[in-house]
Amino acid sequence: MQLKASLAPLVNWVCGLIVFAVGVLNMMLVHPVPAVGYMLVSLVYFPPTNNLLREKTGLSIPLIVKIGLGVILVMFTLGVSDLGDMID
Repeated sequence: MQLKASLAPLVNWVCGLIVFAVGVLNMMLVHPVPAVGYMLVSLVYFPPTNNLLREKTGLSIPLIVKIGLGVILVMFTLGVSDLGDMID
Protein backbone atom coordinates (compact mmCIF):
# COMPACT_ATOMS: atom_id res chain seq x y z
CA MET A 1 0.00 0.00 0.00
CA GLN A 2 2.83 2.44 0.82
CA LEU A 3 4.47 1.88 -2.57
CA LYS A 4 1.21 2.45 -4.45
CA ALA A 5 0.57 5.73 -2.60
CA SER A 6 4.03 7.07 -3.44
CA LEU A 7 4.04 5.75 -7.01
CA ALA A 8 0.70 7.26 -8.08
CA PRO A 9 1.81 10.94 -8.10
CA LEU A 10 4.94 10.03 -10.06
CA VAL A 11 2.93 8.16 -12.68
CA ASN A 12 0.46 11.06 -12.88
CA TRP A 13 3.24 13.60 -13.43
CA VAL A 14 4.99 11.46 -16.06
CA CYS A 15 1.78 10.76 -18.00
CA GLY A 16 0.73 14.40 -17.76
CA LEU A 17 4.08 15.60 -19.06
CA ILE A 18 4.00 13.12 -21.95
CA VAL A 19 0.50 14.19 -23.02
CA PHE A 20 1.45 17.86 -22.60
CA ALA A 21 4.60 17.32 -24.70
CA VAL A 22 2.50 15.75 -27.45
CA GLY A 23 0.29 18.84 -27.31
CA VAL A 24 3.28 21.15 -27.62
CA LEU A 25 4.63 19.15 -30.58
CA ASN A 26 1.23 19.32 -32.25
CA MET A 27 1.16 23.07 -31.66
CA MET A 28 4.55 23.58 -33.30
CA LEU A 29 4.40 21.02 -36.10
CA VAL A 30 0.79 20.20 -36.99
CA HIS A 31 -2.18 22.34 -35.97
CA PRO A 32 -3.23 24.24 -32.85
CA VAL A 33 -6.70 22.66 -32.48
CA PRO A 34 -5.59 19.15 -31.45
CA ALA A 35 -2.75 20.71 -29.48
CA VAL A 36 -5.15 22.62 -27.25
CA GLY A 37 -7.13 19.41 -26.73
CA TYR A 38 -4.04 17.49 -25.66
CA MET A 39 -2.98 20.26 -23.31
CA LEU A 40 -6.40 20.39 -21.67
CA VAL A 41 -6.48 16.60 -21.25
CA SER A 42 -3.00 16.70 -19.72
CA LEU A 43 -4.33 18.88 -16.90
CA VAL A 44 -6.32 15.93 -15.56
CA TYR A 45 -3.09 14.06 -14.90
CA PHE A 46 -1.31 16.66 -12.79
CA PRO A 47 -1.86 16.09 -9.03
CA PRO A 48 -2.75 19.73 -8.17
CA THR A 49 -5.46 19.80 -10.85
CA ASN A 50 -6.62 16.33 -9.86
CA ASN A 51 -6.92 17.42 -6.22
CA LEU A 52 -8.87 20.53 -7.22
CA LEU A 53 -11.23 18.40 -9.32
CA ARG A 54 -11.74 16.02 -6.39
CA GLU A 55 -12.45 18.92 -3.97
CA LYS A 56 -14.87 20.75 -6.28
CA THR A 57 -16.80 17.81 -7.76
CA GLY A 58 -16.03 14.87 -5.49
CA LEU A 59 -14.92 12.85 -8.53
CA SER A 60 -11.55 11.27 -9.01
CA ILE A 61 -10.32 9.47 -12.10
CA PRO A 62 -8.66 6.13 -11.23
CA LEU A 63 -4.97 5.75 -12.03
CA ILE A 64 -5.51 2.83 -14.40
CA VAL A 65 -7.95 4.91 -16.48
CA LYS A 66 -5.41 7.72 -16.69
CA ILE A 67 -2.68 5.34 -17.84
CA GLY A 68 -4.98 3.81 -20.45
CA LEU A 69 -6.03 7.23 -21.72
CA GLY A 70 -2.40 8.33 -22.00
CA VAL A 71 -1.41 5.22 -23.94
CA ILE A 72 -4.38 5.61 -26.29
CA LEU A 73 -3.63 9.30 -26.88
CA VAL A 74 0.04 8.70 -27.64
CA MET A 75 -0.75 5.74 -29.92
CA PHE A 76 -3.40 7.79 -31.73
CA THR A 77 -0.99 10.67 -32.17
CA LEU A 78 1.83 8.54 -33.54
CA GLY A 79 -0.39 6.26 -35.63
CA VAL A 80 -3.07 8.48 -37.12
CA SER A 81 -2.09 12.12 -36.93
CA ASP A 82 0.35 14.05 -39.07
CA LEU A 83 2.79 14.16 -36.18
CA GLY A 84 3.49 10.44 -36.52
CA ASP A 85 4.29 10.92 -40.21
CA MET A 86 6.71 13.71 -39.41
CA ILE A 87 8.67 11.55 -36.96
CA ASP A 88 9.20 8.75 -39.52
